[in-house]
Amino acid sequence: MIILFWVMLALILYTYAGYPLLISFFHFFVKRTVSKRPITPSVSVVIAVHNGESTIERRLQNLLAQDYPHDLLEIIVVSDGSTDRTVACAEAIISERVTVYALKKNDGKALALNYGIDKSKGELIVFADARQEFRKDAIKQLVANFADETVGCVSGELHFLQDTESNIEAEMGAYWKYEKFIRRSESASGSVVGATGCIYAIRRALYKPLPAGTILDDVLTPMNIARQGRRVLFESESIAYDIVSKDANQEWRRKVRTLAGNWQLLSLAPWLLFPWKNPVLWRFLSHKIMRLIVPFAMIFLLIDSLLLSGFYFRLFTFLQIAFYGSASIGFVFPKTRIFRVVNLSYFFLMMNIAAIAGFCKWATGGCANAWHPAAKK
Repeated sequence: MIILFWVMLALILYTYAGYPLLISFFHFFVKRTVSKRPITPSVSVVIAVHNGESTIERRLQNLLAQDYPHDLLEIIVVSDGSTDRTVACAEAIISERVTVYALKKNDGKALALNYGIDKSKGELIVFADARQEFRKDAIKQLVANFADETVGCVSGELHFLQDTESNIEAEMGAYWKYEKFIRRSESASGSVVGATGCIYAIRRALYKPLPAGTILDDVLTPMNIARQGRRVLFESESIAYDIVSKDANQEWRRKVRTLAGNWQLLSLAPWLLFPWKNPVLWRFLSHKIMRLIVPFAMIFLLIDSLLLSGFYFRLFTFLQIAFYGSASIGFVFPKTRIFRVVNLSYFFLMMNIAAIAGFCKWATGGCANAWHPAAKK
């Protein structure tokens, strides 16, 4: 029992503190440089959208205003069985650089992306969503990294705009700072595990068609590129803007979808777990898979500490109960979340329960309908 206690505690601490510290060590002591310089290859921006009439026109205007040679930038919109005015709104943008394809069936984002990339002509593919906006130089900043032949994929950075209606803005801001710290360290020392779904670019020649129903194209595609021996980078100067989730319920839905997608990856691409096929296995396990295991470790840790005797085990039991009690108060009495300790404990516990919900969603076949184009990554 004592061994189980320490193993579970070590797993939790490694996931949220140990790995970030280790990867930051590599960042400072095993730094790999990138030969970044201005280049202008042909670029295709591919947007898969379902029922995005409220944002698609503004999105296309934003992309058309990018600081990149107009004759080298095409924009491909693939409407994935939209039942609203998405197609009409996109076609209302009069530009020879914009091509709109209307798929009759809603077969999911993965197949829509496959279709769009098949129709594209650019040497580089930039993936974008229908809701966010790019900073004017976002594409130029992504592309500059491809001057280095070792680079196969480059992820941009998502910035959340302030929203006075959001009651988890501080927690989301802290989470993204933490996440971006890890991604910068991974990038500087080798490769990032995954990309920011609404803003990343790849070499078209390295693209592998996505299996139908894939939720996390922004993880599977970069991992496919890393498997081919190319680096996956994080470019903090290539920026997309979005609005933070309004509340914990909205963030819960996003998180369940994302974590279900991580479980799905293991069934879609089991090669991710084999070191002779996945050159960034340690990073993948530490950054993605360990977070799926932590909530189960938390359960075992609480049970184990309740059964063990001794002052320190009882003290640790008390701390866990206090943590879960604080989170429960935040759930039952939402107004108490104005207190930072309550909101932080509630937010952290909710994110870990979402991992269990994501597992259930994947295990029961719920991933087939899990894609929602408006969900942030």
